[in-house]
Amino acid sequence: MKAIVVSSPGPVSQLQLEEVEKPVIQEGEVLIQVKAISINPVDVKSRAGKGVYGRLKDQNPLILGWDISGVVTASRSEAFKPGDAVFGMVNFPGHGRAYAEYVAAPAAHLALKPDNISFEEAAAATLAALTAWQAMVHNAKVQAAQKVLVHAAAGGVGHFAVQLAKHLGAHVTGTSSARNKAFVLASGADAHIDYTTYDWASHPEEFDFVLDTIGGDTIEHSLLVTKKGGTVISIPTGLNETVTEKAKAKGVHGYFMLVQSNGADMQQLALLLEKGILKAHVSNTYPFTEMANAHLQLESGRTIGKVVVTL
Repeated sequence: MKAIVVSSPGPVSQLQLEEVEKPVIQEGEVLIQVKAISINPVDVKSRAGKGVYGRLKDQNPLILGWDISGVVTASRSEAFKPGDAVFGMVNFPGHGRAYAEYVAAPAAHLALKPDNISFEEAAAATLAALTAWQAMVHNAKVQAAQKVLVHAAAGGVGHFAVQLAKHLGAHVTGTSSARNKAFVLASGADAHIDYTTYDWASHPEEFDFVLDTIGGDTIEHSLLVTKKGGTVISIPTGLNETVTEKAKAKGVHGYFMLVQSNGADMQQLALLLEKGILKAHVSNTYPFTEMANAHLQLESGRTIGKVVVTL
């Protein structure tokens, strides 16, 4: 089968299309003929030698990617049978091997794809949607009437987080540039902040929960506007010790969260997608042979929603 292999970290030229052996499934796994793959910032970072590259560097061949949708062609699990359309985030943060025509996936990481969404939309609603779900439901335990701030609300994780927070009954504010304001509000946000002009220091502490998908100075900005007893979760960088101390001094819960593969969570997302409560916005789609262009698009920092690669 064809797969995209990374022999050493570096620019997009390291994404090489090669012929590799089709995976052999173990007990509890299914073999999936991949129809669509979602690309995330962790893919780009890992290709460049950061992200989770350190965990994977000894794999041979090293095949990036975790987000897939496709059709089961063989099964060693009672959960799924050949012909089932499935989707999920596979083996994250381990070796997902998603950039391939076939993927061996633990059945426990998957859910049935709702009939009313495409393979592209299903692939998009995996790592990013799971991150938003696990942050809101398992970690912050967002409640109705709470005030939630979602940074980068037009991005992959952000646009799912806005929808999920709204579904949970929160009052939602999303940040983006002015040009993406309409998209953020259309996703369900009650209010919008243009991060390029906002003066964080002059605004009161008002949010019960802040989801930071950017890192850097955004963590400090988040602490400024979080209520005492509130929570800040940082996805990309984690909270360094200085910021953790500042959070504690303010009486704010501040911590880093790394999403985990979870089929039960995927099933909850599948229900929301089936009901139309959650929608994946796919702004850019590329064929498998143009994986490099998909990475470049994500690296541009100007993607609304998700980037997907099709097979």
